[in-house]
Amino acid sequence: MTINVQYVKMLTSETMTDYVTKKLNKLGNKFDFIISANVFFKSENDSRGDGNICEIELSVPGPKAFASSKEQNFELAAKNSIRDLTKQLEKRKASFKNH
Repeated sequence: MTINVQYVKMLTSETMTDYVTKKLNKLGNKFDFIISANVFFKSENDSRGDGNICEIELSVPGPKAFASSKEQNFELAAKNSIRDLTKQLEKRKASFKNH
């Protein structure tokens, strides 16, 4: 699986890149039909402090899987996005078995 991490209008972070790469590799081991992943970290001004966004798009057979999360820190946003993608992939894997 190819993983592409991009930081939109902000400084890059090796720590976050390593974190999300490790988590996505685990996901790739569980779901071997994942082709590639595009991860976008964005920071926006939010008065509540929830301006850290992580968007993940997975290239899989059929329609792409996408999840986005907006949290207080990037690690939590990445964790929630990956959790949402895991749910989507489990449903997709179940539909593969039915056909």
